[in-house]
Amino acid sequence: MKEQIIQAIAEAMQQLSSDGKIQGEFTGEAQVTRCKDPTHGDYASNIAMAYAKKISLAPRQLAELLSDQLNTHKLFEKVEIAGPGFINFFIAQKNHTRVINNILSEKNNFGNNKDGHGQSIQLEYVSANPTGPLHVGHGRGAAYGATLANLYKANGYQVHREYYVNDAGRQMDILATSVWLRYLELCGTEFTFPSNAYKGDYIWDIAATAHRTHANKYLVDPASFRETLPKDEPEGGDKEAYIDALIAVAKDKLGPQGYTAFFDLAIDTILTDIKDDLHLFGVDYEQWYSERSLFKSNKIDNVIEKLKASNHVYEKNGALWFASSKLGDEKDRVVVRDNGQPTYFASDIAYHVDKFSQGYSKIINIWGADHHGYIARVRAALKALDLDDSKLDILLVQFANLYRGNVKQQMSTRSGEFVTLRALRKEVGSDAARFFYVMRKSEQHLDFDLELATSTSNENPMYYVQYAHARICSVLRQSEQALNRESLDDLENLLSQDSEHSLMQKLTDYPELIATSCKKQSPHLVVNYLRELAQKFHGYYNETQFLVDSQELRNARLLLIESTRQVLANGLTILGVNAPDKM
Repeated sequence: MKEQIIQAIAEAMQQLSSDGKIQGEFTGEAQVTRCKDPTHGDYASNIAMAYAKKISLAPRQLAELLSDQLNTHKLFEKVEIAGPGFINFFIAQKNHTRVINNILSEKNNFGNNKDGHGQSIQLEYVSANPTGPLHVGHGRGAAYGATLANLYKANGYQVHREYYVNDAGRQMDILATSVWLRYLELCGTEFTFPSNAYKGDYIWDIAATAHRTHANKYLVDPASFRETLPKDEPEGGDKEAYIDALIAVAKDKLGPQGYTAFFDLAIDTILTDIKDDLHLFGVDYEQWYSERSLFKSNKIDNVIEKLKASNHVYEKNGALWFASSKLGDEKDRVVVRDNGQPTYFASDIAYHVDKFSQGYSKIINIWGADHHGYIARVRAALKALDLDDSKLDILLVQFANLYRGNVKQQMSTRSGEFVTLRALRKEVGSDAARFFYVMRKSEQHLDFDLELATSTSNENPMYYVQYAHARICSVLRQSEQALNRESLDDLENLLSQDSEHSLMQKLTDYPELIATSCKKQSPHLVVNYLRELAQKFHGYYNETQFLVDSQELRNARLLLIESTRQVLANGLTILGVNAPDKM
């Protein structure tokens, strides 16, 4: 509707120019907003105040010329001037009822548009290291990313969803070594577990799988290497040096084949669990991109050579440094360590170069808020390689705090295991988790109330929205009447209650809501809309009898609530939440 009003204003301005009533041609675009007070109309515009000075007229004078022109437009019941030159628009009732026909014709596609014109977007989100199960913080990034992908697709974009798997580097070596050490314990040896190794129960599970598969094939007596190790942190030593020494021992004692067996088992097991968790959460990807593939294809070496050729790297203390401070970063960064191994940052540069080589119109990374400091160095690398960093959006997702009522819950145990996404999903369900995760702006902290998410009351926003959908399904089942869309032309007179007008106005807003949510990358706007639509329906339901004797009136009201049901279902689908027929 806003677009139609903007177009009507533009046509009116052009007509005034053609008639010689204003000087010059109108080249701007009017700003139109929804009126909060229905007595002021449905929509309002400040076009007269914004444009009057350009054509040497008083705002009120231009507003009067425009209102005279627009009052003849079939879109409006009337157009009024308010204050110093605001223009208020009252939409003709037949244009409100027209939305019902649009919804019933387009069904699941109502609200979709082609703003994206098929442009391609690469959307990377979650990308948690495969060193353990996903926790509730990852869940928020997953829900936000998946919903944003749905919004882009609804707006006509081609979306390529990607998970970047950090399956190379030191953390993976720590993981493999942690599994091997637990395996040694299952073989009957005694060894003090490293203070900064991975300690979760899942490590025991993977080690048990290794023991069932290989028995004692990879058993090594810890006495053969214990005395060669430096001290760990609890003994006054350096925990980093200690775990690195243990990694070296594991590689030496196991040999390439044995070490690879533990390395691959650990990553494959955890990554399979991550994929299962996300799939059951309604989150799937077109590609799982392996960091190790960058090494195998020499893409990291190629990027470093390009940085050398453009004089953006230098050597210091045996390491190779990227001069990122000259390109907006706070300090320079190591890309190759003094032992000759590329850093994680070097892998990330190569990964982003590969993204840009795919020809996407837009590249979007969704990161945890703790990665804020990483943004400048990535952009610096793109600039150094003459890539257009304006094509890259980096969106941050804040952590989620768990509450049970008013009591904040512990997010981790003493062993460092976070509350997992799987545990949250089992307690509150995927629907509630998906809905609650996107209720607020992604960059704002989220307080997730477990009791509220599982309650069956109107205080639970997801239940409130789903219940509106189920209520409509119940009424339609009770009616046992096929809806007659041939009577749509009569709706203008039949749907005359204020609550009906208000509901139709809200339905009319849905396509614009989907477009705005996408442009602002703000799925929480969809949640807000659905809550408001559900509120209007529940109010209508409580004051209205649907199954009345008059067949025409009954049909009209059923058509209206079926349209409302369809929009509720469409919005919930964007969020990745079910629209139940019964509750």
